[in-house]
Amino acid sequence: MGKRRRDPVASNADRSTDLYEIANWEVRSRLDRFAHWLYYAGLSTLRVLVVLVAVGILVLQIAFGSLGALGVQPLFAGLAALSAVPALLLAAYIWYADVTTTEPLTLLVGTFLLGVLFAGFAGLLNVALGGPVQAIGSGFGLFEPAGMVFFFFLVVGPVEESVKLLAVRLYAFRDDRFDAVIDGAVYGAAAGLGFATIENALYIVQNTEVVTGTLAAIDAGSDIAAVRALAGPGHVIYSAFAGYYLGLAKFNPDDAGPIVLKGLLIATVIHATYNTLAGPVTFLVSNLYGVSQLVAFFGFVLVYDAIFGLLLLRKLDAYRKAYKDAHATPEPTYESQQTEFDP
Repeated sequence: MGKRRRDPVASNADRSTDLYEIANWEVRSRLDRFAHWLYYAGLSTLRVLVVLVAVGILVLQIAFGSLGALGVQPLFAGLAALSAVPALLLAAYIWYADVTTTEPLTLLVGTFLLGVLFAGFAGLLNVALGGPVQAIGSGFGLFEPAGMVFFFFLVVGPVEESVKLLAVRLYAFRDDRFDAVIDGAVYGAAAGLGFATIENALYIVQNTEVVTGTLAAIDAGSDIAAVRALAGPGHVIYSAFAGYYLGLAKFNPDDAGPIVLKGLLIATVIHATYNTLAGPVTFLVSNLYGVSQLVAFFGFVLVYDAIFGLLLLRKLDAYRKAYKDAHATPEPTYESQQTEFDP
């Protein structure tokens, strides 16, 4: 958009001239106040409705879906909690890397919970859009792998990264304590942690609820929990990238749209590429080196997350250095004073 433009009347008129509803506007009349109130009341209502719908989806998943098993089988809940530990550690490190003021616990927990809630939106949209996109992308069954690539890049990546970013935008972003660009990465990581936690729980329950016997359930649940523990940090990395650019957009409002879109594109491409490569690379490494699928998958995730995790940390480090440089106290300079013996 560039710099904000002004009407030619406002640009050239004397500052003492009243240009209300000629070239400027402010709240003055009762109608102005009503319009102002109605607009912001509508936005607040919309935000509340979004959260209520998300809560409704979660309640339905608990009452009639797989998540209900978490309440009756503590094993599943314990495995889900353990699987989120690596993602939690990464999110904690990103929080630690914030060189500005410490982010309040209320905003971090609120963003985490919204990340949990909004995962339901992603689940519904993935199911609703997945079939048609895969069918078209595969040429209606001519080449199935292409359909999956289309699904990852056009549905899973954009949808999941958008709902995680919405978790940040709806709450923490609007708070005055979101007062630095890097805060976006911190809250993005919190949203990614929430999303990964509920996604891990769903995967664990869906893959173990049909298993009979406690020992068999522990064995099956441990395997899927290990896999999900490896996948969880990815969500933190993707949404931290998107969140960083959301923070950049907050302090560059004239170009906010393109900046947010850039962050979403980066997160989407990293996310979708991971989904696309995980299966083939794991299969290839497992066969080439004669290792188990789990070991091959661990190696792939370790390398992939290390690459993009380091890129993220480099971005945060660049911000940290710029912040320290901007707040460095200049060394005092002393002018030499002449003595009585100086000419």
